[in-house]
Amino acid sequence: MSETRYLNKNARDTLKATSRTFYIPISHLAKGLQEAVASAYLCMRAIDEIEDHPDLHSTDKSYLLFSISQILQKSSHEEELTELFQPYQSQLPKVTLQLAEWIKLCPVTIVDKVLEATSVMAKGMADWVNKDWQIQNEEDLDQYTYYVAGLVGVMLTDIWKWYDQTEADEHLAIAFGRGLQAVNILRNHHEDKDRGVSFFPESWTLEDMFSYARRNLEKADLYVKDIKNDSILKFCRIPLELAHGTLQALIDGREKMSRLEVLKAVGKVVGNI
Repeated sequence: MSETRYLNKNARDTLKATSRTFYIPISHLAKGLQEAVASAYLCMRAIDEIEDHPDLHSTDKSYLLFSISQILQKSSHEEELTELFQPYQSQLPKVTLQLAEWIKLCPVTIVDKVLEATSVMAKGMADWVNKDWQIQNEEDLDQYTYYVAGLVGVMLTDIWKWYDQTEADEHLAIAFGRGLQAVNILRNHHEDKDRGVSFFPESWTLEDMFSYARRNLEKADLYVKDIKNDSILKFCRIPLELAHGTLQALIDGREKMSRLEVLKAVGKVVGNI
């Protein structure tokens, strides 16, 4: 098997294992675009797994994330990443340990944008680890959700323009990411509370966070209206429909969407474009 075929197969397998939500829309993307988005998603998932790791000490998380941020700013990084991860082989998941592979998967004409966004995200995550995720107000929440999700929207918007000059609003892209992250915060609220972490600003109620998620998802709806490329539009609309559905389920007092609701949401997008 050639290195290209191996990289593509490994990326597909890892995507399927780590995110059902994004595996589906990525699989609908056109060739070239699919590799760029898969690479970008896996690079960011690699560092996200460090920030969210339940057993890593905060000092290790901060060290790893700051180091990755610095390494990705260099022209060569595979050897340094291997050396960085060596002491953590038994603790870090496959998607993190194979960060150098995800970079190789990315088309060379867009890889610099992916590396830049991942580097900025890693530093932002490290800063929030050092702050012990203490979110005091909505401004803090906006800053946190920018680093862990809004940057994804910015990077994807760069990829759309690179692929076929598709233009989309960067500010709405940030809101898109924030909306998806707010839904994740709501979905994991009780689990986070059990481990002593809260991403709710002080004094915020569930209704306040529902409102924050709604406001940002409404901006995400505006973001997709500008997109004409069917492949890109499907990619954006699938997670957006799932986020709207999950938010409504949570508002209704349920933990998540039913399997039937998920299938209907995806079918609505795939069948109507």
